[in-house]
Amino acid sequence: MNLPPVIAIDGPTASGKGTVASLVAQKLGFHYLDSGALYRLVALASEKEGIDVNNGPALGQLAENLQISFRGGQIFLGGEKVTQAIRTEANGLRASNIATQPSVRGALVGLQRSFRQKPGLVADGRDMASVIFPDASLKVFLTASASARAERRYKQLIAKGISAKLEDLLQDLEERDARDSSRGASPLVLAKGAQVLETSNLSIDQAVQTVLDWYQSTSA
Repeated sequence: MNLPPVIAIDGPTASGKGTVASLVAQKLGFHYLDSGALYRLVALASEKEGIDVNNGPALGQLAENLQISFRGGQIFLGGEKVTQAIRTEANGLRASNIATQPSVRGALVGLQRSFRQKPGLVADGRDMASVIFPDASLKVFLTASASARAERRYKQLIAKGISAKLEDLLQDLEERDARDSSRGASPLVLAKGAQVLETSNLSIDQAVQTVLDWYQSTSA
Protein backbone atom coordinates (compact mmCIF):
# COMPACT_ATOMS: atom_id res chain seq x y z
CA MET A 1 0.00 0.00 0.00
CA ASN A 2 1.48 3.29 -1.10
CA LEU A 3 0.73 5.95 1.48
CA PRO A 4 0.77 9.65 0.51
CA PRO A 5 4.17 11.30 1.12
CA VAL A 6 4.81 13.24 4.30
CA ILE A 7 7.25 16.06 5.05
CA ALA A 8 7.69 16.09 8.84
CA ILE A 9 9.04 19.31 10.33
CA ASP A 10 9.90 19.33 14.04
CA GLY A 11 11.45 22.04 16.16
CA PRO A 12 11.25 24.10 19.33
CA THR A 13 8.78 26.88 20.14
CA ALA A 14 8.90 29.93 17.84
CA SER A 15 11.46 28.40 15.49
CA GLY A 16 9.29 29.35 12.52
CA LYS A 17 8.36 25.79 11.66
CA GLY A 18 4.63 26.57 11.36
CA THR A 19 5.19 29.38 8.87
CA VAL A 20 7.69 27.35 6.86
CA ALA A 21 5.54 24.19 6.91
CA SER A 22 2.37 25.97 5.78
CA LEU A 23 4.21 27.71 2.93
CA VAL A 24 5.87 24.46 1.81
CA ALA A 25 2.44 22.78 1.81
CA GLN A 26 1.02 25.65 -0.21
CA LYS A 27 3.82 25.46 -2.78
CA LEU A 28 3.41 21.70 -3.20
CA GLY A 29 -0.39 21.65 -3.03
CA PHE A 30 -0.18 19.35 0.02
CA HIS A 31 -2.38 19.21 3.10
CA TYR A 32 -1.01 20.88 6.25
CA LEU A 33 -1.11 19.69 9.86
CA ASP A 34 -0.34 22.13 12.65
CA SER A 35 -0.10 19.57 15.45
CA GLY A 36 0.53 22.28 18.03
CA ALA A 37 -2.98 23.62 17.36
CA LEU A 38 -4.41 20.31 18.58
CA TYR A 39 -2.66 20.65 21.94
CA ARG A 40 -3.76 24.26 22.15
CA LEU A 41 -7.33 23.11 21.50
CA VAL A 42 -7.08 20.59 24.34
CA ALA A 43 -5.70 23.37 26.54
CA LEU A 44 -8.58 25.72 25.71
CA ALA A 45 -11.24 23.04 26.08
CA SER A 46 -9.81 21.83 29.40
CA GLU A 47 -9.78 25.35 30.79
CA LYS A 48 -13.43 25.79 29.81
CA GLU A 49 -14.22 22.47 31.53
CA GLY A 50 -12.19 23.36 34.60
CA ILE A 51 -9.83 20.38 34.24
CA ASP A 52 -6.45 20.70 35.97
CA VAL A 53 -3.35 20.51 33.74
CA ASN A 54 -2.02 17.63 35.86
CA ASN A 55 -5.18 15.50 35.61
CA GLY A 56 -3.89 13.10 32.95
CA PRO A 57 -6.89 10.71 32.76
CA ALA A 58 -9.45 13.53 32.43
CA LEU A 59 -7.31 15.35 29.86
CA GLY A 60 -6.86 12.18 27.82
CA GLN A 61 -10.59 11.52 27.79
CA LEU A 62 -11.26 15.12 26.77
CA ALA A 63 -8.72 14.89 23.94
CA GLU A 64 -10.34 11.69 22.61
CA ASN A 65 -13.75 13.35 22.37
CA LEU A 66 -12.81 16.78 21.01
CA GLN A 67 -15.09 18.08 18.26
CA ILE A 68 -12.54 19.84 16.02
CA SER A 69 -12.82 21.12 12.48
CA PHE A 70 -10.56 23.17 10.22
CA ARG A 71 -12.48 25.17 7.62
CA GLY A 72 -11.42 28.02 5.38
CA GLY A 73 -8.29 28.76 7.37
CA GLN A 74 -10.29 28.91 10.61
CA ILE A 75 -10.28 26.50 13.57
CA PHE A 76 -13.49 25.44 15.29
CA LEU A 77 -14.01 23.73 18.63
CA GLY A 78 -17.48 22.29 19.09
CA GLY A 79 -18.78 24.66 16.41
CA GLU A 80 -17.20 27.76 18.01
CA LYS A 81 -14.51 29.64 16.09
CA VAL A 82 -11.38 29.64 18.26
CA THR A 83 -8.64 30.53 15.76
CA GLN A 84 -7.43 33.50 17.81
CA ALA A 85 -8.34 32.18 21.25
CA ILE A 86 -5.92 29.24 21.03
CA ARG A 87 -3.02 31.51 20.01
CA THR A 88 -2.73 33.53 23.21
CA GLU A 89 0.51 33.25 25.18
CA ALA A 90 -1.42 32.01 28.24
CA ASN A 91 -3.06 29.22 26.27
CA GLY A 92 0.26 28.32 24.66
CA LEU A 93 1.83 27.93 28.11
CA ARG A 94 -1.09 25.77 29.24
CA ALA A 95 -0.75 23.65 26.09
CA SER A 96 2.97 23.16 26.77
CA ASN A 97 2.16 21.76 30.21
CA ILE A 98 -0.67 19.56 28.93
CA ALA A 99 1.56 18.17 26.16
CA THR A 100 3.68 16.42 28.81
CA GLN A 101 0.74 14.11 29.60
CA PRO A 102 1.12 10.69 27.89
CA SER A 103 -2.67 10.25 27.93
CA VAL A 104 -3.14 13.37 25.80
CA ARG A 105 -0.37 12.51 23.37
CA GLY A 106 -1.75 8.99 22.97
CA ALA A 107 -5.28 10.26 22.40
CA LEU A 108 -4.16 12.55 19.56
CA VAL A 109 -2.01 10.06 17.59
CA GLY A 110 -4.85 8.71 15.45
CA LEU A 111 -6.25 12.18 14.76
CA GLN A 112 -2.86 13.44 13.58
CA ARG A 113 -2.27 10.45 11.31
CA SER A 114 -5.70 10.94 9.74
CA PHE A 115 -4.39 14.12 8.09
CA ARG A 116 -2.22 11.97 5.81
CA GLN A 117 -4.20 12.24 2.60
CA LYS A 118 -3.42 12.57 -1.10
CA PRO A 119 -1.55 14.21 -2.66
CA GLY A 120 0.61 14.56 0.47
CA LEU A 121 1.04 16.19 3.87
CA VAL A 122 3.38 18.67 5.52
CA ALA A 123 3.18 18.24 9.31
CA ASP A 124 4.87 20.37 11.93
CA GLY A 125 5.27 19.81 15.64
CA ARG A 126 7.58 18.27 18.22
CA ASP A 127 7.30 14.55 17.39
CA MET A 128 6.12 14.41 13.78
CA ALA A 129 9.26 12.67 12.50
CA SER A 130 10.09 10.66 15.62
CA VAL A 131 6.65 9.28 16.55
CA ILE A 132 3.72 10.23 14.33
CA PHE A 133 5.27 9.80 10.87
CA PRO A 134 8.52 7.85 11.32
CA ASP A 135 8.31 6.83 7.64
CA ALA A 136 8.16 10.44 6.38
CA SER A 137 9.74 11.05 2.98
CA LEU A 138 11.62 14.01 4.43
CA LYS A 139 12.37 14.75 8.10
CA VAL A 140 13.42 18.26 9.03
CA PHE A 141 14.54 19.56 12.42
CA LEU A 142 14.05 23.31 12.14
CA THR A 143 15.65 25.38 14.85
CA ALA A 144 17.10 28.78 15.76
CA SER A 145 18.83 30.28 18.78
CA ALA A 146 16.65 31.08 21.78
CA SER A 147 17.43 34.79 21.43
CA ALA A 148 16.46 34.81 17.74
CA ARG A 149 13.22 32.96 18.52
CA ALA A 150 12.36 35.30 21.40
CA GLU A 151 12.92 38.30 19.15
CA ARG A 152 10.64 36.84 16.47
CA ARG A 153 7.90 36.15 18.99
CA TYR A 154 8.29 39.67 20.41
CA LYS A 155 7.87 41.25 16.96
CA GLN A 156 4.83 39.05 16.24
CA LEU A 157 3.11 40.10 19.46
CA ILE A 158 3.91 43.79 19.05
CA ALA A 159 2.59 43.67 15.47
CA LYS A 160 -0.69 42.29 16.86
CA GLY A 161 -0.88 45.11 19.40
CA ILE A 162 -0.07 42.80 22.32
CA SER A 163 2.34 44.17 24.90
CA ALA A 164 5.32 41.96 25.70
CA LYS A 165 8.74 42.00 27.34
CA LEU A 166 11.63 40.42 25.46
CA GLU A 167 13.29 39.13 28.65
CA ASP A 168 10.06 37.40 29.75
CA LEU A 169 9.60 35.81 26.34
CA LEU A 170 13.18 34.51 26.34
CA GLN A 171 12.74 32.97 29.80
CA ASP A 172 9.42 31.41 28.72
CA LEU A 173 11.01 29.91 25.59
CA GLU A 174 13.91 28.44 27.54
CA GLU A 175 11.49 26.88 30.05
CA ARG A 176 9.36 25.43 27.24
CA ASP A 177 12.47 24.05 25.52
CA ALA A 178 13.50 22.29 28.72
CA ARG A 179 9.99 20.91 29.24
CA ASP A 180 9.65 19.72 25.62
CA SER A 181 13.06 18.04 25.58
CA SER A 182 12.87 16.34 28.98
CA ARG A 183 9.29 15.03 29.06
CA GLY A 184 8.88 11.26 29.18
CA ALA A 185 6.27 11.07 26.42
CA SER A 186 7.46 11.88 22.89
CA PRO A 187 10.15 14.43 23.81
CA LEU A 188 11.47 16.91 21.27
CA VAL A 189 14.42 15.10 19.71
CA LEU A 190 16.37 15.04 16.48
CA ALA A 191 14.76 12.09 14.69
CA LYS A 192 16.91 9.51 12.98
CA GLY A 193 17.53 10.62 9.41
CA ALA A 194 16.36 14.19 9.99
CA GLN A 195 18.13 17.12 8.35
CA VAL A 196 18.85 20.12 10.57
CA LEU A 197 17.78 23.53 9.30
CA GLU A 198 19.20 26.40 11.38
CA THR A 199 17.14 29.51 10.60
CA SER A 200 18.62 32.17 12.90
CA ASN A 201 20.10 33.96 9.90
CA LEU A 202 17.71 32.77 7.18
CA SER A 203 14.67 34.54 5.77
CA ILE A 204 11.39 32.64 5.61
CA ASP A 205 11.73 32.37 1.81
CA GLN A 206 15.23 30.89 2.15
CA ALA A 207 14.04 28.33 4.71
CA VAL A 208 11.07 27.34 2.55
CA GLN A 209 13.25 26.95 -0.53
CA THR A 210 15.73 24.79 1.38
CA VAL A 211 12.96 22.39 2.45
CA LEU A 212 11.58 22.29 -1.11
CA ASP A 213 15.05 21.54 -2.49
CA TRP A 214 15.55 18.76 0.05
CA TYR A 215 12.18 17.26 -0.82
CA GLN A 216 12.84 17.38 -4.55
CA SER A 217 16.11 15.55 -4.00
CA THR A 218 14.38 12.79 -2.00
CA SER A 219 11.65 12.31 -4.60
CA ALA A 220 13.92 12.57 -7.66
